[in-house]
Amino acid sequence: MMHDDLRTIAMLDWLENDLLMTIVSADPASSDASFRRYFRIKALEGQFIVMDAPPEKENIEPFIRVAALLANSNVNVPTIFQQNLTDGFLLLEDFGSHCYLDQLTNNTANTLYLSAFNVLFKLQSSKSLLDSSLPSYNEQLLQRELGIFAEWFLGHALDIQIPSSVWEPLCTLLVTTALEQPNVCVHRDYHSRNLMVLTENSPGVIDFQDAVIGPITYDLVSLLRDCYIAWPDHQVDQWVTIYYEKLIEAQLISCTSTCFKYWFDLMGLQRHLKAVGIFSRLHLRDAKSDYLKDIPRTLQYISRVCSNNQPLFEFGDFLQTQILPAFDNFMSVAKSEASAIV
Repeated sequence: MMHDDLRTIAMLDWLENDLLMTIVSADPASSDASFRRYFRIKALEGQFIVMDAPPEKENIEPFIRVAALLANSNVNVPTIFQQNLTDGFLLLEDFGSHCYLDQLTNNTANTLYLSAFNVLFKLQSSKSLLDSSLPSYNEQLLQRELGIFAEWFLGHALDIQIPSSVWEPLCTLLVTTALEQPNVCVHRDYHSRNLMVLTENSPGVIDFQDAVIGPITYDLVSLLRDCYIAWPDHQVDQWVTIYYEKLIEAQLISCTSTCFKYWFDLMGLQRHLKAVGIFSRLHLRDAKSDYLKDIPRTLQYISRVCSNNQPLFEFGDFLQTQILPAFDNFMSVAKSEASAIV
């Protein structure tokens, strides 16, 4: 039983005194890249997950709203049994601890990804989600996300500046190609850590509170060019083709496969630049340094996309000659500091 901080004490007080639950154990289940934490609660009444979202740092109302929208579109999201908006606690259905990342192997990947495609298709083909009050993934949001890379990775982590003659055309290209795509519901973090392997109605989908209406390739590239696990390019291409044909058959898109793959590549570049910036911010600002290990894989995605698309050659050259050497030095210092602490 965890009693080591005021938030945990407040959570247990809510469960035991307000909800009248008989708690057997309360153990950390996970944390994420925000200020939220999750606890696995075992009680005489059953097993649950409690989301702990400090109100001064996190707003749980989007989670509640989006959960209802997704459930109405037959997406399997955790049931919300109880909510405490004042203190920032939710009592949730427990989807267990087996996420895609833990289960993906060469033998299981095809089956798991095809199941993920089926759920993604529900998200993207739902007219009620498209017509909902979800915010738009507009130019301002896309540009702001790109700014995270420039500020936190290039600026704070590496202490280098990218010439505006390189950066501004890149941002314009990425935003333009994102906005020209058909709009659908976008989960925004549809990857192996947020898809749970269940015995029924799998996968269960979590961490959906930031959903928006935006580009059709966004969640697909989040899934197939995952920052936490990588697959050979030929395998990714096969999966992209499978999903492209599914979209064509449903008349959700009308572009050529070449155009769709170009959208996929550039949408991935935008997402991966943002991810590298977020991983850097988590290390530098929030002392969550485990995410540093995911930056090299993400930079490899960025490098390959730049080398395969002529409009990205200039940024690709800056990446190879300036960014990657500076990042190697940064990682050497980070490892030295970590060793000194140990």
